[in-house]
Amino acid sequence: MTTRSLTIALAIGDPNGIGPEIALKAAAQLLTDASAPRVVLFGDAHVIHWYADRCGTGLAMREVQADTLPPAAPRTLDFVDVASLPRDAFMPGQVSPAAGTATLAYVSAALAAARADTVDAVIACPHSETAINASGVEFAGYPGFVASQMGLRADDVYLLLVGGGLRIVHATLHEGIRGALARIDQQHVEGAARAAVAALQRMGLERPVVGLMGINPHAGEGGLFGREDIEITEPAARTLREAGIDVIGPQGADLLLANPDVDVFVAMYHDQGHIPVKLRAGRHSAAMSVGAGVTFSSVGHGSGFDIAGQLRADPAPLLGAIRLVTTGSVLADNAAPLQS
Repeated sequence: MTTRSLTIALAIGDPNGIGPEIALKAAAQLLTDASAPRVVLFGDAHVIHWYADRCGTGLAMREVQADTLPPAAPRTLDFVDVASLPRDAFMPGQVSPAAGTATLAYVSAALAAARADTVDAVIACPHSETAINASGVEFAGYPGFVASQMGLRADDVYLLLVGGGLRIVHATLHEGIRGALARIDQQHVEGAARAAVAALQRMGLERPVVGLMGINPHAGEGGLFGREDIEITEPAARTLREAGIDVIGPQGADLLLANPDVDVFVAMYHDQGHIPVKLRAGRHSAAMSVGAGVTFSSVGHGSGFDIAGQLRADPAPLLGAIRLVTTGSVLADNAAPLQS
């Protein structure tokens, strides 16, 4: 499949953040590239038009229906009006419950299009967890929300962070470290590995090599630093190998990250996986929610409320997320693995 045959639903993120701006800029840039995928914006029409009028793209704007997308037209930016945000609640730079509600409405509509096979992938612009939780929805990141929208348990969908030459999937994510460590079990470790392998295979990597990070320093040093790896990660590694998956580890994360043979690492908790990617790629990292049977990605940076509405936001990280779902890598994904 060529990238031109792909259609991506691009949810504009928190409408009071930089999401709508970078969505417009990225979509406009892709329209100049004949090899790029087709992008359809999902968001409030009045927000999209506000930025279109100010970004000076020179493109025609066309409202389309999510269930009956027309053929792409030259120099035309298509959008689906997900009417959610009241006009008086559109306040760039302000964190608000109404914007949190709208953020999830955009993603929900885009995922519905993916379930209906109208689009091939969904990409979400930055959200604000503060705004979403203030709206009354318990939200700890896109993986759990994607799971609920796809009729799955939250534990069935995992975050795969990509950037700086690294791919790291997380067995646990947005929760206190005490709770995360108490919840890590063999099922979570195996589930994260299997979801990441399936996602990479869909992106063309036929037999990914998985590296399991240890829970404890040095993966427990044979029990010297705790028995959690003996009881959890080592049995998980054996089960995955028996299923035909190539596994290295468990090893201490510091040692394992220097191994160039690993295609995807399994981190046990949030910071173990986020720190290396963010250190190497910064805001140019991209995230995928894997395990839900839908290709879903989001940018690795926040909503930038301090510059929202000022037309200063850079769409490069979003273009990286788009490239991730079409080619399997991000724009800045050219660094060598970490060295010990």
